[in-house]
Amino acid sequence: MASRLVLDVSYGARRPWAPSHRLLAKWAAAALTSRKPAGLSVRIVGDARSRALNARFRHKDKPTNVLSFAGAGVAPDGRHLLGELVICAPVVAREARDQHKPLAAHWAHMTIHGVLHLLGFDHERASEARKMEAREIQILDRLGFSDPYR
Repeated sequence: MASRLVLDVSYGARRPWAPSHRLLAKWAAAALTSRKPAGLSVRIVGDARSRALNARFRHKDKPTNVLSFAGAGVAPDGRHLLGELVICAPVVAREARDQHKPLAAHWAHMTIHGVLHLLGFDHERASEARKMEAREIQILDRLGFSDPYR
């Protein structure tokens, strides 16, 4: 499944834990709706970098779990450049702990959540949120994870 996805991962933070390239690729590929080749960058960051990016692009002066930045479209080789996810390792860890979720399950959820944003899903309105959450639950279930909203 992950072979149709070209994934670039960089680790600006690895604490308290960050998943491997292999896991991130598996989770991101599970969210893809097309069989066409795609490219995605994932940056794992700490609180300070997440806070700076969230303040700059969303005008919220606090770190956040995942930010999604749309890509440039189709590359000359035919790959769809989805964009970039910036995932904050400390925030994901805190949320998993506070919500009593396994850390890997929450990382999978945040990765899938970010990819769905890049594919055009949103949760600004209740109807959009229901569609996005249903898709997340379906993908996570296929991967063996429980409903993140329970």
